[in-house]
Amino acid sequence: MLSGAPRDYTYDGTFEGLLTVLFTIYEGKAAPNSIQPEATVQGGLFAPAAPIETSEALAARVWDGLLKTMDAEARTRLFHVFLSEQPDRELLIFRYVDLALRTPVDISTNYADASVRRVQHLAQQMFREKHRMEAFVRFEKTTDDLFHATIEPDFDVLPLIAAHFTKRYADQRWLIYDRRRHYGLYYDLTRTDVVQFEATQAPKSTQLSATVLDEREPLFKLLWQAYFDHVNIPERKNLKLHRRHMPLRYWKYLSEKQPREMRFEPIKNKRPPVDPNLRLE
Repeated sequence: MLSGAPRDYTYDGTFEGLLTVLFTIYEGKAAPNSIQPEATVQGGLFAPAAPIETSEALAARVWDGLLKTMDAEARTRLFHVFLSEQPDRELLIFRYVDLALRTPVDISTNYADASVRRVQHLAQQMFREKHRMEAFVRFEKTTDDLFHATIEPDFDVLPLIAAHFTKRYADQRWLIYDRRRHYGLYYDLTRTDVVQFEATQAPKSTQLSATVLDEREPLFKLLWQAYFDHVNIPERKNLKLHRRHMPLRYWKYLSEKQPREMRFEPIKNKRPPVDPNLRLE
């Protein structure tokens, strides 16, 4: 199928750009030696890499065409592999697609193939990271009624959690900022948009300045910590299991894991229970 001399390809680093590269590979029948984002391209030994301009129309054509060789779930895994940011993700996606095109049966369970196993493994890692972010995001309210959260996930999961937070927090403005990748999701009560931050403009700390926080935010934090303390059962403490379900690297973003500024004290003015057998003289 790919009878031409192998080539090096470069693209703009977007998923649409990679899909355009896949179209170009099969259109020109030239297999890739390498597929590299333009920002990190390394020159070849003999011939310069072929820069491929992103085409949304061609990308959509490839994306729709993948359903002819794989089901929707397998196609989604390819997007998850792209978001995993693995150094060889482009060639891994190409090898998976090429195998699907050359195989008359579904390859998604062909775990004898190394590419299929790797795609499945990365998709599982992305699935776990997505659900961790949905569980571990902690918002802080600012003076202008914006709920802000900072995350630093292992993988680029913001595109995967957008729908969850848009649906769950549809009645409030919020911003989730990925500190490692310098971009975020912003919801303005009508739609969720991707917002970009320059590295020099992005917050360097995981904490917002006290001057921009709502005056009630310390109370919210205290109440959350009090809730966590009260549902905790010291006798059943299992730190090893706890760290497995809530890895240590996420703790700096969790309100319940921050140092206690003041210990929660239960209300002491409650009336004591009345003994029904007590007779008043």
